[in-house]
Amino acid sequence: MRNVARIAQPKDEARVHRAADADSARGPLSGIKVLDLSGYIAGPNGCALLGDLGAEVIKIEPPGGDTFRKYPSTLATEARAFLGVNRNKLGVVLDLKKPEGQAVLCRMVQSADVLVHNFRPSVPPRLRIDYPHLKEINPRLIYCSVTGYGETGPLREKAGYDQVLQAMTGVCSFQGTEQEPQIVYGSIVDYYAASLVAYGIAAALLHRERSGEGQQVGVSLLRSSLAMQSARFIWADGEGRDVGRDMRSGGITGLHPTREGSIYLSANTPHFWSSLCELIGVPELALNQRYATVRNRAEHADEIVPKIRAALTARTALEWEEIFGDRVPCSAVRTIEDMFDHPQVRAEELVADFDHPLVGHYRGFAKPVTFSSTPGPRPFAAPAFGQHSEEVLKDIGYTEDDIVQLRRRGIVGPIDDTHPRDIDA
Repeated sequence: MRNVARIAQPKDEARVHRAADADSARGPLSGIKVLDLSGYIAGPNGCALLGDLGAEVIKIEPPGGDTFRKYPSTLATEARAFLGVNRNKLGVVLDLKKPEGQAVLCRMVQSADVLVHNFRPSVPPRLRIDYPHLKEINPRLIYCSVTGYGETGPLREKAGYDQVLQAMTGVCSFQGTEQEPQIVYGSIVDYYAASLVAYGIAAALLHRERSGEGQQVGVSLLRSSLAMQSARFIWADGEGRDVGRDMRSGGITGLHPTREGSIYLSANTPHFWSSLCELIGVPELALNQRYATVRNRAEHADEIVPKIRAALTARTALEWEEIFGDRVPCSAVRTIEDMFDHPQVRAEELVADFDHPLVGHYRGFAKPVTFSSTPGPRPFAAPAFGQHSEEVLKDIGYTEDDIVQLRRRGIVGPIDDTHPRDIDA
């Protein structure tokens, strides 16, 4: 286990965040305290989004750490994935399997506004951190459960993962075919669920502002995966299983090879279709009434696409992007590395500088939403393991001696290596 409790610099960054939160850099959720007990992506990134809005987020990890810390990474000291979804958080290590750890959490709940976890439905009651129990401690608490399949039904206790849900809900068969399904990489279900976590919590906080009452918010990967397919998830009476649900435009709108690199084109409207044909040198296609509509062009894609692709081989993807300008929606295919210094990304200030005690300096994402009156504090790095345990516990009334004893018994971490753990811990 990594002992990073004595590293001071990131603790100072967190204090800068708090100081900034008190003045001109307030965000829409400044003053809101969030306890993040979740792991992987959906819950943690949802809480990071709340932190982007100014909330104080305290990430509570078990003694073994968030599993995401152990994911493959070219960074030697921390997983890139963990850094990406845990910005703007203070870090605490707490053993919730022990009554003393549960007691610490209950004290934290007294002053919290939001709690987020991604345990299976049977786990919180066993740990005495379920909503009915915590509601007795803090009736104003917004309690968000992130599950794989929801709180009811035959799959309620089944572990849910992004790509499992993609396979289950039709995403894979739409990405490929029923015969050759394909995964959409990038954890799209998880990230959409994270947005719903932030959306649901923000709505519950608004309701609490009006009524004074807290409530439980439920987000599941199943619910998220179907919600993100709402344009497909329509089945009218009388339709068969083979009803067409594909919204793609017969291959004309899509990725195409060029002399160097690939380019994505979107040319569904008459204006964009006409401009595309003109600029690549095949204006006769736009004049052909057999290709007048998106549906017509999809029906004749085997005639049109080869002509478009033959014309595109005359130039590189970047050259075509320049030529099309704003007349044809398009983009040359780039890598994520290209985005760090892209002029539009820089203009929108979507990249921030971070300093981490183990990783050092790095650049990462910032500002998912902009606000004119409450822009929010500048982002700070994800916490090192247990980095702010002592600071957070002191904030809720624990003395230094109390914390030493909790650390000795392995209740709070990182464990102080100079003190052996009690035998009965």
